[in-house]
Amino acid sequence: MVKQISLDTWQIQQLGDLLKKGSDIVEKTNKPIVLFRQTLEEEEESYEEIVCTLTKGYVIEQMVTSGGIIVPSFHQQIVFTIEEYPQEILRKSKDRFLEMIDFLEEQLK
Repeated sequence: MVKQISLDTWQIQQLGDLLKKGSDIVEKTNKPIVLFRQTLEEEEESYEEIVCTLTKGYVIEQMVTSGGIIVPSFHQQIVFTIEEYPQEILRKSKDRFLEMIDFLEEQLK
């Protein structure tokens, strides 16, 4: 059990470091990084999705409805600091957590 706790701690620190590095790039380029998009519901040409972006110092999760004749709208927006987000995403989904590490490692080479 102790080894698992250590691994989780290391992975949280690794994702935090990657988010910090990405945030520094965002600050220089002034373009947010889309970390992931997850479609929640799709009906005909419209859909509802979660869009997660990395900005300068923050990770923002937004629930967006758009497509077809529907004007894009934001139903929910949650803002996390880059320090608190790794634990939040790990709590929500271990798979998404690991995907995010892989994505950022690839993007920030």
